[in-house]
Amino acid sequence: MSLAPMAAIVDLASSAQQLQQAMEVAEEEAKAAEQQQRLMPYSGSILMKGVRHLSDSGITRLPDRYVLPAPDRPDAGAGHDGLATTTTSVVKVKLPVVDLARLRDPSQRAAVLQTLDAACRDYGFFQVVNHGLDAGDVIAGMLDAARRFFELPLPERARYMSPDVRAAVRYGTSFNQARDAVLCWRDFLKLACHHPLRRDAVAASWPAGLRDVASRYAAATHGLFMELMEAALQALGIVGGVLGELAAAASHMMTVNCYPACPQPELTLGMPAHSDYGLLTLVLQDHVEGLQVMHDGRWLTVDPIPGAFVVNVGDHLEIYSNGAYKSVLHRVRVNSTRPRMSVASFHSLPAERVVGPAPELVDEAAGKPRRYMDTDFATFLAYLASADGKDKTFLQSRMLISSSS
Repeated sequence: MSLAPMAAIVDLASSAQQLQQAMEVAEEEAKAAEQQQRLMPYSGSILMKGVRHLSDSGITRLPDRYVLPAPDRPDAGAGHDGLATTTTSVVKVKLPVVDLARLRDPSQRAAVLQTLDAACRDYGFFQVVNHGLDAGDVIAGMLDAARRFFELPLPERARYMSPDVRAAVRYGTSFNQARDAVLCWRDFLKLACHHPLRRDAVAASWPAGLRDVASRYAAATHGLFMELMEAALQALGIVGGVLGELAAAASHMMTVNCYPACPQPELTLGMPAHSDYGLLTLVLQDHVEGLQVMHDGRWLTVDPIPGAFVVNVGDHLEIYSNGAYKSVLHRVRVNSTRPRMSVASFHSLPAERVVGPAPELVDEAAGKPRRYMDTDFATFLAYLASADGKDKTFLQSRMLISSSS
């Protein structure tokens, strides 16, 4: 009796098992590293305590673990011979501005939609003004609560360290401390804000000092996201689309970022180059510059508008728009004199939802081929388990046809 068919079945099962095991091993390694940080935050290397602790200790030299290789440093460029060079010039950019007061005016909506559409196609970024969120209670209140959290003594902040990446509240440092070869100059507090937000089940576990203001902020930014998504879909020529699904259930992660003053900012970054996994990201930042956007092969420093939100296209929206809108690389620089605070809200469909190009934007006969494979969060996790996650290679791994072709 031939065993070939059975062997084929066994091979397929084995491959699936190996993938599952690889994902489990990667997850367990990450958990083990973060568990060590959670259980032993005051023993061993001072690096495990985060950059706020390092900055407060008065260091004058950057620890080696934070020093980037020369080609990856913030001022690195390419000379005529292709070797890394450095430059101190900073090119600033005033991102396109979307005025929501005008967007809400039927007589001006079409013009604002054109601005939004052009920004998403060209920069992948824009700033939102006249959004209607209370400047004192919601915006200033959130930034103030964020500052107060990072001013807490280390033992109080360390209570929120967790090895569980899906925890409703999670405090940590760097970009991905369990995997980063070089640590980044950032501490963060991540808050899960699934909508509709159930304060008894989610927000109740957040730090008491920011619970109320962060809940109001999360609800306000979700509403703003929904309004911007409706406008983006209208600009794309999509009627309804995913709006109904988002109204029923949406994923929302809020990350509060602290970038303390750094003794040698030319050697490190607050956040490495990356694109965001989601539909839209809304960023509230203080008056200190730091956010940089890749545009036409150059890093441009965003000139912040006080009280405005910086909004960027995420990987999901690039896929959903079939490449019309761009999820671009961005990063964060730090400085030697002033701390910087930001609050990033990542909005998308629920994690289990498969995302692919909108049917309205795919028409093979009309020369509009499908440019991306479908994706979901499990696919993203499998990618992280098998690759280093650098830059935007995950999005590129989902491409069928380059969006520039």
